[in-house]
Amino acid sequence: MAYGVQFRGRLQPNQTQRWFTYNWPSNYDVAWMVVPTDAQPGGAHVTCDVALERAANNTFTYWLTVQNLTSDSFDFEARYNFLN
Repeated sequence: MAYGVQFRGRLQPNQTQRWFTYNWPSNYDVAWMVVPTDAQPGGAHVTCDVALERAANNTFTYWLTVQNLTSDSFDFEARYNFLN
C-alpha cells in the first residue's frame, strides 16, 4: 500500500477551510485523514469531509473541507492511503 502526506496546513480557532488536490487516477481507491501535528489533549480537534469530482474519464479531484473544533490554532497534515 502506498501512503503519504499530500499537503500541510494551518487552521485558526474555529476556522473551516476547503482544499483540493487533483489528477488522482480514477482506478485508485484513496482514503484521506487529517492529523494535527502537535499534541493537544482534551478531545477532538478536527473534522474532515471529503468530496469527489470526476475531473476527466480517468482522473479524480478530491475536495477536503477541514474544520478546527477548538479555540486554538494548529498545524495539520492531510494524509492519503491507497487502499488497492
